[in-house]
Amino acid sequence: MTDHRSFHDGCQDGLKALHSLDLDQVHTFKGLVQAMGRTAFGGRRLGEALEVLTEMARTPGCFKVMSISGAMTVAKQGKIVSDLIDRGVVDAIVATGALVTHGLTESFGNVHYAVPHDANDEELFDKGYNRIYDTLEMEANLNDLAEIIAGIMDRQQRSEPWCSSAICRAIGEELDRRDEGPGILRSAYRRGVPVYIPAFTDSEMGLDLATWAMARKRGTDGEAADCFNHVPSYNPFLDLQDYAQRAIAADTLGIFTIGGGVPRNWAQQVGPYADITARRLGISLPEIKFKYAVRICPEPDHWGGLSGCSYSEGVSWGKFIPQSEGGRHSEVHADATTVLPLLAKALFENLES
Repeated sequence: MTDHRSFHDGCQDGLKALHSLDLDQVHTFKGLVQAMGRTAFGGRRLGEALEVLTEMARTPGCFKVMSISGAMTVAKQGKIVSDLIDRGVVDAIVATGALVTHGLTESFGNVHYAVPHDANDEELFDKGYNRIYDTLEMEANLNDLAEIIAGIMDRQQRSEPWCSSAICRAIGEELDRRDEGPGILRSAYRRGVPVYIPAFTDSEMGLDLATWAMARKRGTDGEAADCFNHVPSYNPFLDLQDYAQRAIAADTLGIFTIGGGVPRNWAQQVGPYADITARRLGISLPEIKFKYAVRICPEPDHWGGLSGCSYSEGVSWGKFIPQSEGGRHSEVHADATTVLPLLAKALFENLES
């Protein structure tokens, strides 16, 4: 049997050579992540993510979106998000209401605790502890936050409908006024970065807004039988249109996604939204697709959900520029609490050099 194979040399074919990770030669975080990028598996993906994020952050006119889901703030990653905002790496945040809420309890001076190894969930409930995997949020924290938000809403005297970004901006302004410490909404307020919460009612903040509205509108006799008939003046389409206008006005789009869920889909759908708007209204709009895209999420794609959906699949929806046409995508399949700190630190060192 004749072997018809041609034995090529990888160097002659322009292939990228890999290098053994020599920790004696590593002296910085960016040096470590860059060296990991010349290895394999998840390490190489993290190194590629650093390359994409660095180029995205340095590209003039790039509208840089960060979408975040999961309990990243109660997992004590919120300061990293604040730093990304403060350093100009992020121009808009799309998040879950829970993530923002848990970050706020910390920003207003409250504490989260580790779950004891012998904890019993029934006992935790009786003591007013809400468990989030291995972390505890005290119900008292959320009650304090509800009072603070109610006070902010009372002082605003707003005549037009609320939306999530307007509420987040008002809270950020209050955080800045109090000057009690860092926070995602405080950093966003100071930098003019909008924070959108697409599924706003699926959060403690949404419930706070609802109970605030009910408390202000119910009868003076104290009867609350009809309280759920009182609906806050709230319009989520104000968020959608504001976000779309910012994306359309940008020269380039980039997205940095932690997790998946509603924040990821809402942030990514701006391209298809612009496309169907142009076609259905018979108007001319620029093509809106993300050029840069980095995702950290352990979810695989074979479950069929958007959290694990690959960027390649997103190309079929018109959400991303294909890599064959200049798009730069990187996906790191890992728990963000284990790799985001390393990636962010390396990114900051890159931007400072």
